[in-house]
Amino acid sequence: MAERFKALSEPARLLLLRALMHGECTVNELVETTGFGQANVSKHLQVLHTHGFVRRRKAGLFVHYAIADRQVVKLCDTMSSRVGAPATDLLD
Repeated sequence: MAERFKALSEPARLLLLRALMHGECTVNELVETTGFGQANVSKHLQVLHTHGFVRRRKAGLFVHYAIADRQVVKLCDTMSSRVGAPATDLLD
């Protein structure tokens, strides 16, 4: 459990999860949304995938990522409400 929380302790990963709350995205779309480099996005997505927070689907040359378990959205909402901010403002 501690490793899963550790995976969520990185602000870049929270930003990626926030982007995925709106729906499935490719790495390129997440690069555009976040402003992070492609290698950085891929590295963080791998960590999120390893811990079961995101799923991936290959379609041709592209890999599409989505939130694997909506419970992570509830977890972010719960934690955000404790600090007085909605999950959509997680990193604002």
